[in-house]
Amino acid sequence: MEYWKLFLAFFRIGIFGYGGGPSMIPLFHAECVKNYKWVTAEEFADYLALGNALPGPIATKMASYIGYRVKGWLGAFIAIIAVSFPVLIAMIFLLSFVNKLKGSSYVNGMIQAIQPVIGVMMAVLAYEFIMKGWKGAGNKIGIVSIIVISLIALVFFNIHPGILVGLALVGAFVYSTRIQRAKRKDSLNKGV
Repeated sequence: MEYWKLFLAFFRIGIFGYGGGPSMIPLFHAECVKNYKWVTAEEFADYLALGNALPGPIATKMASYIGYRVKGWLGAFIAIIAVSFPVLIAMIFLLSFVNKLKGSSYVNGMIQAIQPVIGVMMAVLAYEFIMKGWKGAGNKIGIVSIIVISLIALVFFNIHPGILVGLALVGAFVYSTRIQRAKRKDSLNKGV
C-alpha cells in the first residue's frame, strides 16, 4: 500500500509540476510534508538545500531521497519513475505538435496565465522557509544580511546562483566548524 501511495504522490507532482523543478518544489512540500507526512518541514528544507547544492534536476533528487527514506531502494525507484513518467509521456505526444503550437495565441495565453501562479507558489514557499530559518536562528542580523547580500548579488551584479550556493556551503561549513571548536573549548575549560 505504501508503494502505491509513493507512486500516486510523485505521479501527481509529475503531472502538475508544469515548468520543471522550481514549480514542483511546492508540490513536493504539499505531498510529502502536509499530505502524507513522510518528512517534517525542517527535514524538507534540509533536503531541498542539499538537493539544490548537488548537480542535476531537483525533482529526481527529491523524489529519490524521499522515496528511499519511505521504502528504501525500491521506494526511491518508484518515486523517480512516478515523477518522471508524466513528463516522458507528455514529451512523446507533444513534440510532434511543437512547431504547430508555438505561434498560437492560446498557448501563449496559457503560459502567461500560469507564470504568476508559479511565482506566487514559490513566494509562499520562500516565505515559509525564511520564517522557519528565522525562528531557529540565533543571529537575526546575520540572516537579514545574508538575504540582502544575496539579493544584491543576484539582481544588481548578476552573479550566478551556483556561486552563491557554493559560498553559502563554505560559510555554513566555516560557521559549524567554529561552533564545534567553541563547544570543545568550553567543555575542556569546564573539565579543568
